[in-house]
Amino acid sequence: MIKYLKHSELDINKWNQCIENSFNGLIYAHSWYLSMVNENWEALVEDDYERVFPLTPGRKFGIDYLYQPRFTQQLGIFSKSILTEEIVMNFLEAIPEKFKYTDINLNTFNKLNQAAKSTSFWLNHELDMISPYEKLASDYSSNLKRNLKKATASKISIVKNIKPDYIINIFKTNKGKQLGALRENDYQLLKRIVYLLIYKGIAETVGAFDENNELCAGAIFVYSKKKAIFYFSATNEFAKASAAMPLLIDTFIRENSGKHLTLDFEGSNDPNLARFYKGFGAKETYYPHYEKSSLGPVLGAGFKWIRSLKKLVNSLR
Repeated sequence: MIKYLKHSELDINKWNQCIENSFNGLIYAHSWYLSMVNENWEALVEDDYERVFPLTPGRKFGIDYLYQPRFTQQLGIFSKSILTEEIVMNFLEAIPEKFKYTDINLNTFNKLNQAAKSTSFWLNHELDMISPYEKLASDYSSNLKRNLKKATASKISIVKNIKPDYIINIFKTNKGKQLGALRENDYQLLKRIVYLLIYKGIAETVGAFDENNELCAGAIFVYSKKKAIFYFSATNEFAKASAAMPLLIDTFIRENSGKHLTLDFEGSNDPNLARFYKGFGAKETYYPHYEKSSLGPVLGAGFKWIRSLKKLVNSLR
């Protein structure tokens, strides 16, 4: 039986045990992570926490809705036992009617029919690193191999355990400035999450330095079960010209090759990024994006437009 529980009604110990014991558990679904990205998170729970589905609510214009929080690529149903399409649909249908609009990502193991109503499938890329480095590197694209030679010629050096703030600042003053999608409170949230992940011993920072010992690129990797997630990265103009990021990722692959570990690139639907990740031999995977409205066609379209406009206005601040 699937029950809807508000945050105060949840047994957090049982919740975390379920995520730990789930075959598809992800770092984003742990109670402490959810509480950082949405302190009012709720859930659908089956039986005695056999399966769980975190719900991340918001409220705008008097309308209750569900959304995908920042820095949380996938959520959805997590289970200790087999997941079928029927089970996934049962959970989706159990979402309380008070949520008039839903715009969320499920996880890769939440199988749904490609033609399922309200569902689209977003692209991800993953690289199985269990093979020796020589075998992994042999699958690199010719363009990536050229870039690695360029990075070596540019005298790029790779250093671990750099301060997360440095990586975030590079992003903020380069790609972040161009996109304008993140506000200052988003950057502060990202810092809090990353420092907690490092404190828990499940994240590491890696930086690329030029020959003058200036940081030009960086990445944050987060470990979740048998995955290493390419959680956050940043480059400046010199890094792009010198191919610093390809060398940084290649170094990570070299150091972790032969392990029962999958490198999860966390995307991407962007064709250029997809091509970049495929250059490392990464394979395409998909996860469902679920969007549903019970507001009616006119009000639903208006609510979606207002939310999009609000995001645009926030990005211009």
